[in-house]
Amino acid sequence: MKKNLLGILVIFISLSFSFPQPPMEDPVEIEWLTIEEAVERSKKEPRKIFVDVYTDWCGWCKKMDANTFNNPVIAKYISENYYAVKFNAEQKEDVEFKGQVFKYVASGRRGYHELAVALLNQKLSYPTVVFIQEELEWVYPIPGYQKPENLHPILKYMAEGTSKEVTWEQFSKTYQSPF
Repeated sequence: MKKNLLGILVIFISLSFSFPQPPMEDPVEIEWLTIEEAVERSKKEPRKIFVDVYTDWCGWCKKMDANTFNNPVIAKYISENYYAVKFNAEQKEDVEFKGQVFKYVASGRRGYHELAVALLNQKLSYPTVVFIQEELEWVYPIPGYQKPENLHPILKYMAEGTSKEVTWEQFSKTYQSPF
């Protein structure tokens, strides 16, 4: 009996390797740009801009990088539908955006960047994601850690432009999660 079971197991394992396996998709990584690079690309090929506002010391920012932005569904969706920007809210380099130069402001042990203040509507909270329309209008910042399954419907809602025609409640009724 043991020989029969062992023989069946060997045949089963052999057969499973003899069928062609579907090709594995290459993992998609988000191409993170500066805000200036995203604006330039958007001039040539209009697309919404997705901004991840973070700080180096923020634990939830690191967790979002590891769990959300490395998720293949999220990375692919962002890469296909947005220009993605990583913006350090405490960076010291000046940034030109919409004809204005934004600077670092020293304050206490840490400072802040004026563009972060503008992007986050004066409410510095990390991480925060911000959606900017093709015309470089602010849409709105969404503060806090976002799990992949929470971020995906927001990404889709904003990318499809439905935020102008359809309410979030209407969109939520028809949204189908890939998770």
